[in-house]
Amino acid sequence: MDFTSSQLSYEQVAYFSKIVLDYIGGSLEIQPFYKYPVSLEGIRQAIDARKQFNNNRRVLVEELQQQYQLVPPVALVQQHIADLLDENTFTIVTAHQPNIFTGHLYFIYKILHTIKLAAFLREQFPEYKFVPVFYIGSEDADLEELGNIHLNGEKLVWETSQVGAVGRMSTKGLDKIIDRLDDELSVLPYGSQVTEMLRRCYLDSPDVQTATFKLAHELFADFGLVVLLPDNAALKSLMRSLFEDDLLTQTASSIMEKTNEKLSKNYKVQAAGREINLFYLKDDIRERIVKSGEVWRVVGTSLQFSQPELLRELDEYPERFSPNVILRSLYQETILPNIAFIGGSGEIAYWLEFRDLFEHYQVPLPVLILRNSFVFIDKKMGLRIDKLGLALPDIFKSKQALIEGIVKKNSDKQLDLDREIGRLETIYEETKMIATTIDPTLNRHVEALAVEAKKKLRELEKKMMRKEKLKFESQQRQLDVIKDRLFPHNGLQERVDNFSPYYAAYGPAFFTLLYDQSLTLEQQFVMIREM
Repeated sequence: MDFTSSQLSYEQVAYFSKIVLDYIGGSLEIQPFYKYPVSLEGIRQAIDARKQFNNNRRVLVEELQQQYQLVPPVALVQQHIADLLDENTFTIVTAHQPNIFTGHLYFIYKILHTIKLAAFLREQFPEYKFVPVFYIGSEDADLEELGNIHLNGEKLVWETSQVGAVGRMSTKGLDKIIDRLDDELSVLPYGSQVTEMLRRCYLDSPDVQTATFKLAHELFADFGLVVLLPDNAALKSLMRSLFEDDLLTQTASSIMEKTNEKLSKNYKVQAAGREINLFYLKDDIRERIVKSGEVWRVVGTSLQFSQPELLRELDEYPERFSPNVILRSLYQETILPNIAFIGGSGEIAYWLEFRDLFEHYQVPLPVLILRNSFVFIDKKMGLRIDKLGLALPDIFKSKQALIEGIVKKNSDKQLDLDREIGRLETIYEETKMIATTIDPTLNRHVEALAVEAKKKLRELEKKMMRKEKLKFESQQRQLDVIKDRLFPHNGLQERVDNFSPYYAAYGPAFFTLLYDQSLTLEQQFVMIREM
């Protein structure tokens, strides 16, 4: 495989929110909402803070060892799990819901970023060990978001009537989507390999979270990734006091309200939180817990608890309490000896709301790192771009701007009237001087005439461009193909495409390429071009 790569700033890409751009740019407005900079010094500070926090490493390792009975042992993974017992071992974490078949490409990108950063930090801080961890948010109940993938522009939807936490759902019915993938991908060099992998992981698993665990292990075990399923009674028991506090006093809610009031002065608030930030999770139920007087009810069910009954339920069945996005972050950072969290733009935006919350509960905040983003340009797309005379960064411009640039560059006609408008402005300035010698009140009238005249010439300019564009239909069609392939649905490729067509075409070498091109702390957008 022969590829080249280059980097752009996130501002040049123009697909990222103001809060994230301000964060990676170090804006003064956002600095009060995070703890450590994205730098080696920030990492060192996070390590020092984490050393002061008492993680229950024994419970974590015991549960990981139990979970890994599901898959054949891989020496590097087993070593990383054992390393977690060492007080000088820290984790680098990314998290994601159990989207079927990984969902979008960024699922892959964020995990490889985590692995690459852990390896980089082992070199920078040889006195410590760093373990890459993928935390599966298997308790998410948004099937509409998690139960589909896109394949070559087509949306494939898992047809199921199941409800509740997606991670606990049976994988029944996913064979139909795998068959559809096989029809499409089997002609590619590694097509059968990827669909057989999906069959092994999903159709031989009792539920989606187990399947996701197996697939992440199969894809990344050779890199040493440790996969964690946090839907776990022993791990949730470590949150006993914090969960009780949320149920009885709603402390988190009041803290988040104050933080978001400050944050909303400059930014859109991502995660508002609720009075109680826990769901009740049992069988196919994952519903909010609300307090009504002296009773705690499970929304949409007949379940209700008095305070003694609620606390007894929490003691005996901690796995039945599922944190929402607000408490999930605290859960993650309580059970893992973590010093860096790698997330997408939406995740970073809501983690920027958590500093006061973490400080109240005396849980160390990690360094927040925007995950790597890529656009992957295969050989055919690269040749199309070259044929149109575009540079790679040009592809992020709007379709209209690109075609107008192509027309202006290749047309033998004059298509802008800037020179003529300049002359017009001179004429009106001279006219205004003459008119004002007669009556100064005519000044505004002449200015209005000038504005109207320039407007008419700009309208003519647009009509000239539209007429000339008709001669460039072939280039417009080529541009449509490029845009649809690299920016499907007018979004980033990584937020729509699934990994399977890329794996089918390039095999495991695709992951090696992405790992090699992954950045660590640089916070840049990467373009990869196949040569």
